[in-house]
Amino acid sequence: MKIRMITTFIAVILLGIGMQANAGEAALHTSQAMAHAGMAQAHGEDGHADIALQHAEESLSHAKMAEQEHAEAHKHMTEAITHLNQAVEHAKMGHPEVSAKHTEQAIEHMMASGE
Repeated sequence: MKIRMITTFIAVILLGIGMQANAGEAALHTSQAMAHAGMAQAHGEDGHADIALQHAEESLSHAKMAEQEHAEAHKHMTEAITHLNQAVEHAKMGHPEVSAKHTEQAIEHMMASGE
C-alpha cells in the first residue's frame, strides 16, 4: 500500500514537471509566432514584401508547432478523462481492480499530456 502511494506521489510530481515543460514549449512557439507576425506586419506596412514574407512564413511555422503541442496534450487528457470515467463506474460497481487499471491508464495519459 505504501509503495503504491509513493509511486503515485512520484507520478504526480513528474506530471507537474512535464506539464511545465509542455507549457513552456507551446508558449515559446506562440511567443515566436507573435514576434514574427509583428515583424511581418511592420515590414508589410513599410512596403518590404520579401522581408514580410520571410517573417510571415516563420510566424506560420511557429504557430503550427504551438498548435501541435496543444493538440497532442489535449488528445492525451481526453483519453485520461475517458479512463477516469471508467474508473468511477467500475468502482461504483464494486470492481476495484478494474477501477485501478483504468486509473493507472489515466495517469499514463496525463503524464503523456505533459511531455
